[in-house]
Amino acid sequence: MAGPGWKAVREFANGDELAAALAAYVAAALKARLAKDGVATLALSGGTTPIKFFQQLALQDLNWRNITVTLVDDRWVAEHSPRSNAGLIREHLLQGPAAAARFIPLVTGHVTPEEGRDHAEQTIAALHLPFAAVVLGMGDDGHTASFFPQGDRLDAAVTPDFTHHVETMRAEAAGEPRVTLTLPSLMAADVVALHIEGQDKRRVLEAAMQPGPVQNMPVRAVLPHKPDIFWCP
Repeated sequence: MAGPGWKAVREFANGDELAAALAAYVAAALKARLAKDGVATLALSGGTTPIKFFQQLALQDLNWRNITVTLVDDRWVAEHSPRSNAGLIREHLLQGPAAAARFIPLVTGHVTPEEGRDHAEQTIAALHLPFAAVVLGMGDDGHTASFFPQGDRLDAAVTPDFTHHVETMRAEAAGEPRVTLTLPSLMAADVVALHIEGQDKRRVLEAAMQPGPVQNMPVRAVLPHKPDIFWCP
């Protein structure tokens, strides 16, 4: 499956093989940026799908002390919440040698994401950018990052020339209020991967590759940038 302008999907037999391949892919991008600049920054997505990938990435032979890890997006909840992407990163990636990496969460101490957005913006803008690598996921509704269908700040977040790195998002399907990196900040990365698993997600991806409104399937904002798509059944 690869229509005009799309990259062929990298297919793997199972989640273990995909996790190992994606970890090697991200490690290569980090090593290239470290060799060039001496430091590198990585943005990762949460959810249950990437746990094996995080565990494999933590095993990579990298100069973790010179790597900064942040999130593509997060729910506006405390890190001890099981819904926190920051908590997921700390539990499954920042272990062993990888614990030496600098971790920058998106959620601040403010009550709402709208109140914390400027602080998060300044924090991300101060990082070594562009990202060496960005790893995105995708939901059954075609959302990626916190670009949710009919999200209140979706149009701004996916505007190609939007000058902000961080945007807030509220949407019916999102559950909690969210904070997300914006499309131009994410797509400026050296490499961008889209990690999906299962036949249902494959069908969603195929639908998103057909013409249609970004507001209905926001992953459509990402696909024209030709991310490297990693998939397994």
